[in-house]
Amino acid sequence: MDGHDMLLSPAGVEALRTALVRANFTANGIAARLGSQATGGVARNDFRAALRATTERDRLATLIRVFICEQTEPEEAVAAALAPLSLADALSAGLVERHGDGLRMGLDLEPYGDDWWVLADVPASARPGRPLHAEHVLGIGGATQTMIGAAVRQPVESALDLGTGSGVQALHLSTHARQVTATDVSRRALRFAATTAALNGQDWELLHGDLVAPVAGRRFDLVVSNPPFVVGPGTTTHVYRDSGRVGDAIGAELAAAAPALLTEGGTMQYLANWVHVTGEDWGERVAGWFAGTGLDAWVIQREVADPMAYVNLWLTDVGEAADPKRMADWLDWFDAHKVEAIGFGIVSLRRGGHDDPVLRVEDLRQRVQAPMGDRIAAWFDRQDWLRARGTDGLLDARYRAADGLRLHQEATMGEDGWGVDRQVLTMPHGLRWSEEVDPLVLALVGGADGRLPLRDQLALLAVAHDVTVDELAEAAGPIVAHLVERGLIEPVAP
Repeated sequence: MDGHDMLLSPAGVEALRTALVRANFTANGIAARLGSQATGGVARNDFRAALRATTERDRLATLIRVFICEQTEPEEAVAAALAPLSLADALSAGLVERHGDGLRMGLDLEPYGDDWWVLADVPASARPGRPLHAEHVLGIGGATQTMIGAAVRQPVESALDLGTGSGVQALHLSTHARQVTATDVSRRALRFAATTAALNGQDWELLHGDLVAPVAGRRFDLVVSNPPFVVGPGTTTHVYRDSGRVGDAIGAELAAAAPALLTEGGTMQYLANWVHVTGEDWGERVAGWFAGTGLDAWVIQREVADPMAYVNLWLTDVGEAADPKRMADWLDWFDAHKVEAIGFGIVSLRRGGHDDPVLRVEDLRQRVQAPMGDRIAAWFDRQDWLRARGTDGLLDARYRAADGLRLHQEATMGEDGWGVDRQVLTMPHGLRWSEEVDPLVLALVGGADGRLPLRDQLALLAVAHDVTVDELAEAAGPIVAHLVERGLIEPVAP
């Protein structure tokens, strides 16, 4: 995208960056000015302490009041804070707008990370009663942060951001990809992304088109997407939310496109919603998206909402909460298709070139240690380790229990004292899995101290439990593989 495709001219972008740097209008600069209490309040949309901390109106205080606290400030003060960017250019770009006797933010200019800025549209919550633009460009919301945290951050040659919006995902990709390509169906969004890129000194390839169409025939080492995943009848009113596909078809469409998008060893990750249909297993439904792709796939469901809560959420998101007909039509569609709930989660795919790709679709709603992308990368690494071993290799390896692994027991008092009813292994960090185990598995994990190969460990257990080694080995193989996959036990390097 050249300079004419930005919200400001190249000179205007440079002037804006100069103004922001001079004012120290960065995340760290704002935190230092406001203090921890006011900064925490801002995160909860409570601006009281921040406003008290900015009564002395210098450049930084004015920018905080306008772009962080959503205040209207005198024209002279705003012009001085934005200099050397001219007020005429700021107004023309929509960065600020006239309101009452002064100026207020016209766009969301958010300091982000250590020294980044992201340009997006003002959220609906800041303009009650004003409908969002059909091509509204989102800033850094909850889904955006989920995708940022879930992305695998390893050095790659080429990365693709499908549906870039304001360019937040592309910013993060630029830290570990030599070449960044980003697409969007909205030309308006691409203007925002181009401005965000230029403001942060980045040079991305920005392409216009629907999903993967602009990059047909090309392959990438890493693909990420926070697509318009909202489930419904296929009505399109806001492009950041609505794909035009019926139901959860966009998730299946991205899965089908993945093999042709990825280089050998490449990874694709995207957010998705999927329907829970009465009488059907949601996991089997989603697993069907990946049949025949030849890709390793890990789908984790992070949240589940009932239809009423879901519709309310997305109508409120665009300021349509007071539209009873829109709500009724949406809920009627869910009823007609027997949708009892909607799941939200993360899809991670990898092109590994294996004849036996791994497919896991599972609930993971517990709090996960950040960054989740590191946990996902480690999961794929463990799959490679398991696949390379086979049953004999698993038996020859040595294992140790993961650091911090805990055992929780539930017991009932009986005539003969306490009787253990349930034993659960839990991880206090990482993915924080909990796994109910029987006494034999508990003994296996308890004996995993890294000294004996599993085959020798099983020989000792076989004697203690009066079974043959072969019987125990046959049963132990899948169990050990599962424990390794979960990260509850770890292979010890020879």
